[in-house]
Amino acid sequence: MVNIRKQLSIFLANRPGTLASVCESLREKEVNILAMTVSDTVDHAVVRMIVDKPGPAVHQLEGQGLLVVENDVLVVRLENKPGALAELAGQLAEHEVNIEYAYCTGMPSQQKGLMVFRTADPERARELLEADN
Repeated sequence: MVNIRKQLSIFLANRPGTLASVCESLREKEVNILAMTVSDTVDHAVVRMIVDKPGPAVHQLEGQGLLVVENDVLVVRLENKPGALAELAGQLAEHEVNIEYAYCTGMPSQQKGLMVFRTADPERARELLEADN
């Protein structure tokens, strides 16, 4: 499975309660968070998330004065075994496709995990990965 999904990047002050406020705001609009990562700097954080309703989420968050950027990312279901990520990254590297950033999840009991990653050309990356499978 290789899908292209909308990811929201939300820029927040790096202080207690800001993530809780964003999550509460999305809950009010019945938007479910499907994947999320947070990167921090000294004075702000970048929250990247995939939600089930990107349009309403963007509208809600921008209405609160937050900066929200939408990007296409790939979501790939990978075998939960050593080397699966190395194989995927190698396939893209062979075609000179750079992975700008990524985040993933999987528990030891799961047969497959999910990886989210961004490239400059997600459609090309999707085509390459689908062709190799």
